[in-house]
Amino acid sequence: MNRYEFRLRITAEQYLEYYRGTARHVLARCSTGQTVQFPAGLLQQFVTADGIHGEFALTCDENNRNPRLERVK
Repeated sequence: MNRYEFRLRITAEQYLEYYRGTARHVLARCSTGQTVQFPAGLLQQFVTADGIHGEFALTCDENNRNPRLERVK
């Protein structure tokens, strides 16, 4: 399994672009310097009135498929 850790700061207004379908993927820079892209729908469970803020970990299989996102710390 591959694991990517990163911090997100997305305002509620910015997330509306994902919600409306204008933007379908999120691009984030990991703590290792790598860049990771994942479906915006994975963020839906973390949306608050202030947007999405925090540290997250994305795990996926060896082929970078079947992504799972979780909040860490």
